[in-house]
Amino acid sequence: MKRVAIVNQKGGVGKTTTTVNLGAALAKHGKRVAILDLDPQGNASTHLGIDLKPGEASTYGVLTGGCSLEEALRETATPGLFVAPCDLDLSGAEMELALVDQREHVLRRILDRWEREGGSDGQPPVDVVLMDCPPSLGLLSLNALVAAREVIVALQAQFLSLQGLSKLLEVVGHIRAGLNPSLSVAGIVACQMDYRLRLSREVLGELRRHFPEVCFQRTIGVNVKLAEAPGHGKSIFDYAPGSSGARDYDRLAQEWMARWEPQPVA
Repeated sequence: MKRVAIVNQKGGVGKTTTTVNLGAALAKHGKRVAILDLDPQGNASTHLGIDLKPGEASTYGVLTGGCSLEEALRETATPGLFVAPCDLDLSGAEMELALVDQREHVLRRILDRWEREGGSDGQPPVDVVLMDCPPSLGLLSLNALVAAREVIVALQAQFLSLQGLSKLLEVVGHIRAGLNPSLSVAGIVACQMDYRLRLSREVLGELRRHFPEVCFQRTIGVNVKLAEAPGHGKSIFDYAPGSSGARDYDRLAQEWMARWEPQPVA
């Protein structure tokens, strides 16, 4: 079971858009995908049309022991795609987790148990877990990075993004050295890419020069349909399947799957 934290300490860079639409693309390719909404803003939940009522099972309950992950997961309009939603209550989880022994490992223990117990067929309950992290490097993001086996970084093709990326990768290195030796960077995806702008092209070139092995070739272009889809509670594949945004995320999913699936022998 792949366990992936999608991170960036900066907001508004396409992190949640990537989590939701990459998850939907993988599900359309036959993968069973669970999205864990770990951002108290609940944007991934809203994006997938989840209206969380007070007291309902959520990632807050999962982290604080109020419910199981199985109870929190909900089906979405995309077959094979599930989401554990959240709302602003999750912002209180960091304070509660601060009092817990080995607080950085809470989510990891939950996912370890879920994976170990498996589904009804004895296989892992899903193929991929995508964790949508908040735009910070607090305790919620730290839990995701300790629970994950891989990291995908979503960022804008802007100069300051390069500086932020260097700092983020330093944090990932520290976590790998001290808390999670199995953590690796699965990929870096440039979002809101506008090839008409020289700056965007230059930043993308720098990304590919410095991180050639992990920088995805597929970028996510600027597309109004991607911006509209969350307001309708749908992934891009349900809202505008013929859009360039849908094509970009489908090709991103295919590129990523090609990295971790065995290639056919010619």
